[in-house]
Amino acid sequence: MIANYLTPMLGRYAAIATFAVALLSRTTAFAQSTNQVQSSVPDVGFSVLRLVSALIFVLALFLGGAWLFKNWQRLALSKKGAPKLNVLEAKSLGSRHALYLVAYEQQRFLVGSSPAGINLLSHLPEATPIEIVEERPSFVRNLQKAISGACARAPSHQEAAR
Repeated sequence: MIANYLTPMLGRYAAIATFAVALLSRTTAFAQSTNQVQSSVPDVGFSVLRLVSALIFVLALFLGGAWLFKNWQRLALSKKGAPKLNVLEAKSLGSRHALYLVAYEQQRFLVGSSPAGINLLSHLPEATPIEIVEERPSFVRNLQKAISGACARAPSHQEAAR
């Protein structure tokens, strides 16, 4: 009776074993065929080089776009030339009160600002083109003047030693 019971089970195990051997032989054949293909795959070093160069390109593109977004107005103004409207001078008169000397092309105006608003105080005589092109001194120019003035006034080390 046990023999009748074991015979079908052995048949099942034999079928599973046959299937496993067939699957293993096909897997081995596939592995051998992929080993032949792997020889034509590019070198890992080249792939890493491509990856790094693509990353650098994308980062440079992003940073360039961010710089252009931040500085597009400066680039647009440099193409137009000198601005027509300039604040030549500003003087604070206390809290929330100020005087401004404003130039538009050849015309000059004295304008006052207060909490009540902005008022035209006087229309000044027309300026020469040289006066209008000259803008307020920048920080760099003021620093250069201060440094050159300080160097001219400071005694040299040899004179200080005397």
